[in-house]
Order: sequence, then C-alpha cells, then structure tokens
Amino acid sequence: MDYKYINQLLERYWNGETTLEEEEILRAFFSQKDIPAELLPYQALFAYGQTEKKANVLGDDFDERILSMIERKSVKARIIPLGQRLKPLFKAAAVVAIFLTLGNAMQVPFNDNEGYSVPESIHPHPGASVAMGDSAVIDSLQQSNLEPATPPTAGSIIK
Repeated sequence: MDYKYINQLLERYWNGETTLEEEEILRAFFSQKDIPAELLPYQALFAYGQTEKKANVLGDDFDERILSMIERKSVKARIIPLGQRLKPLFKAAAVVAIFLTLGNAMQVPFNDNEGYSVPESIHPHPGASVAMGDSAVIDSLQQSNLEPATPPTAGSIIK
C-alpha cells in the first residue's frame, strides 16, 4: 500500500502549511489500528488530541471554584514604622563605620617606634612647654620676646 499522500501531508504539517481539513485527515488516518511501521512514531502525536478530549480534567464548575478562591482572599495594607523602613540604612552606615575604623586602625603601627619614623615637621621645637613639663608652673612668657605687663599700682584707678 502506498502512503505517498500521507507522507506529503506530514511534510506539509512539519512545515506549517496544512489546512485544518488536512490535519483532520491526518488525525483520522492515525486513529486507525493498522498503520505502517514507518509512520508508527507519529501515531501518538495525532492520537493524543482524541484521547485527551475524552478526559475532562477541569470540570464544569472550574470557573466558579477559581472565582470563589480569588474573592475569599483579601489583602490588607500593613503600616511600616519609620524605624523599620530605615533599618537597612542603619545597617549600611554601621558597615561603613566599621570599615573606616578598621582602615584607620591599620594605619597605626602595632610595634612602638620599630620601623616607624615620625616626620620632622611633627616634632615640637625644643623649649619649655606646659604640655611637656611636669607641672603648669613654668611660665611660657619667659621664653617669648614679649614683655610682661606691669601690674597696676594700688593707688591708681583704671578707667
């Protein structure tokens, strides 16, 4: 038996050129029981539609069930306080602060004066200083070129 017409229809079907009537011819052909061995792999493709039409999976009340499920659920808006809204920003600021602190700490040497030199401009000039002395009794005016003011005498009146 020659199945040249069915092969031509299959070729046009794979190219997307068949009409609805021609596809119906293919479905009718593959719904038969005796099909040649070379066309047997295509039978499941065309017989699938006929077997699935018989099984009504959704049912008649499908739309009503879906609509009742949709209507049942109500979504209420939640009020989010300002602190909770800004919590991610607080976390980000804390991370930045930690990184800055660690960066500054990495600049300070771990060993005192080993392999660490202070630039000359940072060293104070030699001379008396209140901060360098043991007590605040040292008069810094003695080291300067300014003359100390003379205290007023007891008999004069300041105007």
